[in-house]
Amino acid sequence: MELLSRHAPGVPRLVAPLGASAVLVFGVPASPLAQPWAVVVGNTASALVGIACVHLFGAVPELAAAIAVGGAIGLMFLLRCLHPPGGAAALLMVLSGVHDWHFALDTVLPNSVLLVAAGMLYNGVTGRRYPHPQVAAPTAATTRGGPAGEATAFSGTDLETVLAHYNQVLDIPRDDLQAIVDEAGLLAARRRMTTLRCADVMSREVKTVEWGTPLQEAWSLLRAHHIKALPVVDRARRVVGIVTLADFLRGAALDLHEDWATRLRQLIRPTPSTHSDKAEVVGQIMSRQVRVASADRPLADLVPMFAATGHHHIPIVGDEARLVGILTQSDLVAALARVDRL
Repeated sequence: MELLSRHAPGVPRLVAPLGASAVLVFGVPASPLAQPWAVVVGNTASALVGIACVHLFGAVPELAAAIAVGGAIGLMFLLRCLHPPGGAAALLMVLSGVHDWHFALDTVLPNSVLLVAAGMLYNGVTGRRYPHPQVAAPTAATTRGGPAGEATAFSGTDLETVLAHYNQVLDIPRDDLQAIVDEAGLLAARRRMTTLRCADVMSREVKTVEWGTPLQEAWSLLRAHHIKALPVVDRARRVVGIVTLADFLRGAALDLHEDWATRLRQLIRPTPSTHSDKAEVVGQIMSRQVRVASADRPLADLVPMFAATGHHHIPIVGDEARLVGILTQSDLVAALARVDRL
């Protein structure tokens, strides 16, 4: 690259700060400090500041060097082209005593442009984006790529607001920062899910029935408490079955679509005689194959059960397999929402 530079007597032919620029362009091409605007304008503007300081304060090199570096940093902030080697470019102008304004334009500028071109070629061949667009974060909440498609607890606008208050330059593009924060949040949510146990989120006030509970009483419990299932327990509160709305409808022969409401009323109405040809108690219509889970079982283990097997209610048992609660889809959704807000 230096072959295109015009040699000035007494001026080093090599622009040493471009070596540092090359480290950024080839090593961290996603960095905002390594983007073409930062490299080209940062180096050139800083060199001009250094030359100006030679003209103004050349008699006192120490003062000229300090003002050159400080002025270059300020100008790069103003032009939004912060590039660390730019400070070195300004210092080089002072230390080398460069008076010729053209040195910034016919040496620093073209070599910076060639460095950017080489970086684009190299990074393109190695499969890395360069230039790396410094896109603004989206205003809507970003959706994570997790198995359940969880959404972040904050939006891109929130991130922009925090960065504005942070008031410092971050050596990372906005989109990469958003992706890192999203992924970290997803991992944290998964970790919290593994620490939650069924006992932490289950409903403890469980309405139950026994095998001999009349159907009318069980139906009244379902309607009065707006629930869809009742665990069936024995006298030791061990689960022996579960009765759901589906069990009642099946008992009323719902497959015969006509006048099913009348058949349902007939099902739950007690038969006054001692003999009956229909079900009279919960044990006659309940589902005997019931899935239960222990109170200390990780909540994450039950998510696939709800999602894939069609379960809506899972009785939770404690010591000696006694019923201590019930976990519903509503409990699970509420737990997931709380985890995402933490």
